[in-house]
Amino acid sequence: MSELPKTPKLPKLYGELSSWFHLLSDPADYAEEAEFARGLMVETCSARPETLLELGSGGGNNASHLKAHFKLMLVDLSTGMLDLSRTINPDCEHMQGDMKTLRLGRTFDMVLIHDAIMYMTSEDDLRQAIETAFAHCKPGGAALFMPDVIRETFVSLTAHGGHDSTGGDGRAIRYIEWTFDPKPGDTTYTVDFAYLLREKNGPVRVVHDTHVFGIFLRETWLRLLREAGFEPRAVADPWGREVFVCKKDHQRRAQL
Repeated sequence: MSELPKTPKLPKLYGELSSWFHLLSDPADYAEEAEFARGLMVETCSARPETLLELGSGGGNNASHLKAHFKLMLVDLSTGMLDLSRTINPDCEHMQGDMKTLRLGRTFDMVLIHDAIMYMTSEDDLRQAIETAFAHCKPGGAALFMPDVIRETFVSLTAHGGHDSTGGDGRAIRYIEWTFDPKPGDTTYTVDFAYLLREKNGPVRVVHDTHVFGIFLRETWLRLLREAGFEPRAVADPWGREVFVCKKDHQRRAQL
């Protein structure tokens, strides 16, 4: 009997702490970014789009805004994050899956991979995720990849934030985020989080969480997108990042 494939070990934020995610990252804060993504994808499509596949959909923050415009399928590796997304997006289809290997046997007008693309830490990982997006994109459709940084725009930094619950459960989170590249010559960097978690009437506890992200040159991105069959272009967004919007030529066929 063959063994089932092992699920990669996830950062604590997507496992034991997944129920805290909306206090760390409020869905309401994604409205402007979701609208930017929507406009970019719609203008790239050959025809008016109706369906959208989001790979690495997380807690459903983007979907909470995009579902007003499209029929959404949301895929994420973390079952905890999918459960959280269902609380705000009960009208969307959800599925557990890995963006590197997923094959649904169906296509969509648009495919979106937001910052979850950062967890592709090697060129092979990134290639597989791009190929998955291509396989699920209809001819004439669009795909949008939104990395936090590329090699040319990377800077080490610190950030902080967090929110209090408005649901009456007395929970609150604050965090500090430290971005650092210990080996600038490779394709990864690290982001360390210190979370301060407060339960109702309880003491604050501290949890450390390390995330390893992938980082690639602009030309690497463009090359891999072209090799997959996309027609890509790099676009500067309003927040100082560089994202990649792609069109799938009508002559290209998805490998399902």
